[in-house]
Amino acid sequence: MEKARLLEAIIETAIDGIITIDQRGKIESLNPAALQLFGYTIEEVIGQNIAKLMPEPDKGRHDGYLSKYHDTGEKHIIGKGREVKGLRKDGSTFPFRLAVSEVQYENRKIYTGFIHDLSKEKEAEERLQEYAAELESLVEERTKSLKKTVTALREAKEEVSLSLEKEKELNQMKSRFVSMASHEFRTPLSSVQLSASLIEKYAQPFQNSNIEKHVHKIKNAVGNLTTILNDFLSLERLEAGRVEPAFQPFDLVKLAEEITEEMQMIAKQDQNIIYQHTGLESMVSLDQNLLKNCMINLINNAIKYSGENTFIEFNTEINEQQYLITIKDNGIGIPDTDQRHLFQPFFRAHNTGNIPGTGLGLNIVLRYVGLMNGEVQFESEINKGTKFTLSFNKKGAIQ
Repeated sequence: MEKARLLEAIIETAIDGIITIDQRGKIESLNPAALQLFGYTIEEVIGQNIAKLMPEPDKGRHDGYLSKYHDTGEKHIIGKGREVKGLRKDGSTFPFRLAVSEVQYENRKIYTGFIHDLSKEKEAEERLQEYAAELESLVEERTKSLKKTVTALREAKEEVSLSLEKEKELNQMKSRFVSMASHEFRTPLSSVQLSASLIEKYAQPFQNSNIEKHVHKIKNAVGNLTTILNDFLSLERLEAGRVEPAFQPFDLVKLAEEITEEMQMIAKQDQNIIYQHTGLESMVSLDQNLLKNCMINLINNAIKYSGENTFIEFNTEINEQQYLITIKDNGIGIPDTDQRHLFQPFFRAHNTGNIPGTGLGLNIVLRYVGLMNGEVQFESEINKGTKFTLSFNKKGAIQ
């Protein structure tokens, strides 16, 4: 009795449905889980043919399955451990996995069916299939979009390639033009400069101040044009990557003295360039032409942006660690708001007024000094002047 009650308790509380039928296919029992699955009460199904719980085509074939089994012994009662469908009271169907056992009980055979509901698994499978279909569709769309993007990128690449070719051609044309312009302008400018000097020489006996004034204007104008040409030519060579520093030893003091003498000739009235060297050494290892360009550029700026009757301090120094070149003037200075843009190409401070210039000189100085592994520093104050310092590490400068 105890075992019977235990067995009954197990059946009554089982999660899966359990159905028993007799040899004729009549329902003898259903546990609560089976009743809930099919939506019937126990009274509605006891004694009914099991086909009541089957949709077509199994509904019409079930009696044939039983008859064939009784005649042949072939087990084909709905199915054994396979997936089938059940028919609920409300007419809906649901999938389940059925396992059937044949039981000998009180001199007769009964069949016990164990029903495992697959509804949730099927819903999950359907959702997974829908998701897979959506994902496949999304992948297809993304693939099409990617193909369009790749095509667009390929077309853009071709356009960029064409643009680069055109830009290359334009740069070559620009290079040729700058070189040609530099050559074509230099010759007449040299002639003008020479003629002005000759006029000044021939006019000396007349002691005419007007002649002297206008000759000086001609020389200044020629000097300005020459500076502009030099700046553009230097910039073009830098942009084309054609400037390679040639590090060689030379006498810095001798070079500085020559530059001082040369720049003093174009200084304003009573402007004096005072040169001084500090240190026992005079030999350095840098690119002499690049350094000369830098010093001339900075001294020329000092001359332009300083007034008459002023001093321009030009100092060189060689110590144990560095080569230092300093140019200091007492001119108009650089506004604080302009100082961070000072080395940009074509930039000129807002207080330069009508003073001629291209805005390229300091950019060229910075790049030339950089090619020689040096640095450029400056200090400036409005109406009190500007000081530029070029510094080169001795070890960094040796190539």
